[in-house]
Amino acid sequence: MVRADFALHLAEDRADIDISGPEFNFVRSIRVYDVRHAWQRESGEDGDCNRSATVVLGSYGTQGDFSWSTSSPAALPAAHVGLEGWGEHCPGIWHRSVFVEWRDYSGTYGFEQVNY
Repeated sequence: MVRADFALHLAEDRADIDISGPEFNFVRSIRVYDVRHAWQRESGEDGDCNRSATVVLGSYGTQGDFSWSTSSPAALPAAHVGLEGWGEHCPGIWHRSVFVEWRDYSGTYGFEQVNY
């Protein structure tokens, strides 16, 4: 007999059914970009451009296992807004957001962005 808390733990780490087939590609298409911070500004007498960013990408594996990996502002999808001008002529930018993108079962692209 499997303890209920053990079974719940297994279900939380991955899907509790086999989702490795192509009919579940929509799950693996989900990408979560966490822009924990991204800023740039000119500073100093020489107008040096200082920038800093922490961006992580969350994605789902073959069986629905979710993991985070290091990413960058350059990897953000074109639909993401808030970092226009990043790396160019140093406009002042301060940005934080979570951006989620996916393709549904028919291949239609969708996304949501929450700035915070």
